[in-house]
Amino acid sequence: MKIMAAVLHSCGGHQRPYGAGAPLAVQPLELDPPRAGELLVRIDAAGLCHSDLSVINGDRPRPMPMALGHEAAATVLALGDGADRLFAVGDKVVLAFLPACGECVPCQSGQGYLCPNGAAANGEGRMLSGGVRLHDDGAPVRHHLGVSAFASHAVVDRRSAVKIDPDVPPEIAALFGCAVLTGVGAVLNTAALRAGESLLVYGLGGVGLSAVLGAVAGGAQPVMAVDPSPEKRALALELGAAQAVDPSEAGALPKADVVIETVGRAAVLAQAYAAARRGGRVITVGLPNPAEMLSIPAVSLVADAKTLTGSYMGSSIPARDIPRYIALWKAGRLPVERLLSSVSPLGEINNLMDRLADGSAIRQIVIPG
Repeated sequence: MKIMAAVLHSCGGHQRPYGAGAPLAVQPLELDPPRAGELLVRIDAAGLCHSDLSVINGDRPRPMPMALGHEAAATVLALGDGADRLFAVGDKVVLAFLPACGECVPCQSGQGYLCPNGAAANGEGRMLSGGVRLHDDGAPVRHHLGVSAFASHAVVDRRSAVKIDPDVPPEIAALFGCAVLTGVGAVLNTAALRAGESLLVYGLGGVGLSAVLGAVAGGAQPVMAVDPSPEKRALALELGAAQAVDPSEAGALPKADVVIETVGRAAVLAQAYAAARRGGRVITVGLPNPAEMLSIPAVSLVADAKTLTGSYMGSSIPARDIPRYIALWKAGRLPVERLLSSVSPLGEINNLMDRLADGSAIRQIVIPG
C-alpha cells in the first residue's frame, strides 16, 4: 500500500535551521503487508524525541535511508499469521521501540529491554523477523527502532505493540511509548526508588520530567531538578519538585540518594555522579555521542560505595509497565498530559525538530493523518 512517511536520506551533516534545510523528506513510500507475527497499524499520534534528533545530527549513526519516529499510538488495521492470538482489528496500541524476541537469555530472565536480537534488528534498521517492509521505488527504506512512526501507517512486530484501553487519547497514549516508559521506569525499575529517598534529575525534557513524575508518584522526598530552561524548571515545580535550579546553582543542592541523568552528555553525567551522596545510586538514560568518554574518580566507586547504572528503556517490560503507568495516569497520579507542548501535522516535522533542538519544547506530537 502507498503511505506517507518522513524519511531521512543521510545521517549527520545537516545544518540548522532544520525547517529551512528539511533533512526529513515527507514523501510517499510503498509499505508491504504484514508477515507472520506482524501488525499493520495506522499511526494516530507520534512524539518527537531526542533519539530521533540524534540520528539526524549524527550522534547515533544508522543505515540510510530511514523512516524516523519511534514513540507512537496506533490502531490495528490488519494481522499477519499468528498475531490474532493477542490482537484484533480495531485494537488501540502503544508502540514500544524494542521488539524483544522472548527467547534469548535476557528475555527469559525478565530483562527483555536487553534483548540482543531486538537490539541487532534496531541497529540494522530492519524488522525483528528480518528484512524491511518499506520501499521507495523498489529500493529498501530502513525502519527506525522497529516502528518508523512519522508515517501514516506502519508494519510492526507484534512484540512492539501493547494493547491499551480505547478511551486514552492518542496524543496522550503516544507519550507512554518512550518518554514515560524511559523516565518513570528509570525511577521505579532501575533505581528501585524507596519512598522517602531524595532524588535529583538532571535535564527536564520529556524523559526528565517523566522521571520527576515517577519520583513524585513513588514518594521521593525531596524531588530536585537541574535544567537551564526557566520554563521547564517552573513546570517541574508545578509537578511536585521541591527545588529546580539552573546548572550554575546545582552545587548548592544537597547530595541525593538517587540521581537520574537524562541529558546524554558525558560532562553532565560526571556532574550527576558527583551529586550523589555516599552510597547513592546514579542512573543514566541519556545517549551521548559514542565518541564521548566519561571521567570519574575511580576510587570513589569503592570509597564512596556509589553505583552507576545505565538504564535502557527504563528497564521496562512494555506489556507490564505501559498498562501500569496508564492506570496511574487515570488515577491522577501521573499527569503526563502536562508534558504535551504541541500537536501538529506531519508536514511540520522539520520545524518541530528545530524546537526540539533548541530545548523550547518538551514533547511535541505529530498527527500523520
